[in-house]
Amino acid sequence: MAGAQSVGEHATARERDGWLTGTLVLFCLTSTIVTVVAGLVQVFFGPYSMTVVEVLKAVFNPAVIFNLEAWSSFLFGTETPPMSQDSVVVWNLRLPRVFVAIIAGATLAISGAIFQAVTRNELASPFVLGVSSGAGFAVLATLVVFTGFAPFLPLIAAAGGAVAFVIVYGIAWKGGTSPIRLVLAGVIVNMVFQSLQQGLFFFADDLGVVQTAIAWLTGSFTGTGWSEVRIAILPAIVSIAIAIAGARQLNVLLLGESTAKSLGMRVEHVRFFLSGVAILAASVAIAVAGVVSFFGLVVPHIVRNVVGGDYRQLMVGCLFAGPALMVAADVGARLALGGVQMPVGVVTGLIGGPYFLYLMRKQQSMGEL
Repeated sequence: MAGAQSVGEHATARERDGWLTGTLVLFCLTSTIVTVVAGLVQVFFGPYSMTVVEVLKAVFNPAVIFNLEAWSSFLFGTETPPMSQDSVVVWNLRLPRVFVAIIAGATLAISGAIFQAVTRNELASPFVLGVSSGAGFAVLATLVVFTGFAPFLPLIAAAGGAVAFVIVYGIAWKGGTSPIRLVLAGVIVNMVFQSLQQGLFFFADDLGVVQTAIAWLTGSFTGTGWSEVRIAILPAIVSIAIAIAGARQLNVLLLGESTAKSLGMRVEHVRFFLSGVAILAASVAIAVAGVVSFFGLVVPHIVRNVVGGDYRQLMVGCLFAGPALMVAADVGARLALGGVQMPVGVVTGLIGGPYFLYLMRKQQSMGEL
């Protein structure tokens, strides 16, 4: 009891300490610069030829930036006001891809960080725990079979991810869970849902639908526009806001279940609520960008190594680092093959896989945080 009390006093003292450090501010500033630079590079691509000066003028065109009618058309689908041709190309065709990448990067990073806390497992992520494959199966079923439900993709993806996570938790539960059992259960559920995804292709008789589904399964921002932004923006804001507000609860969960209970936390209620937030956040990204592998695993580790393990810092860091790495990865995917559009999920997988192996080699014991 004395040990739990001392740990609780330590946690309370840490809560009083300032979490907005110079390292965190510099990290967020650097991530913002990377996002802006990579986003501008992304805008230069396209079949419509534009000079660098023309692109910059269109991006920073005050007649668009300060035009409420333009933003109403972007965010609510109303009639588009008159614009120059350059502005139409940049704002209607190119910039939305950057905004979708920003949303997907932020939500996947936040989701991975939450899962690592609620499971106390540094290997946890939407991809590893089967949430991505469950949400992916639900979205793919909608695209291939139930096309009439396409406007509800975020909700459908969230339902699929929630079912997958409940199955994983149920398999792993044996008087409690452990990091290893959760990962093994996630691998099993992931394989099952991936098999179901492949089986869905037998129900598709349109080659265009099959090609779209394949690109979506590997994670891609090709063809994304303001419609995807409109689908994702509200659930993304809600899930990110709740995640940041719940950072203190995540810090307490990391102290261990018995300590958290001694501090008055209703552990299971908090754990499942925050897991639901993580599922919603991951489902937002999956609904608009497809399955981007390893992203939710790698980004929280990078942020944790730079700014520390306090979840108030970690959440803010993920909010800035996720978009920076996702937009940069999308640019890399376009540059890698000299103009051929490579799915961004291929790039994140090629980076995330070796990084995962690096973590395993660096640390003698992997799993519990």
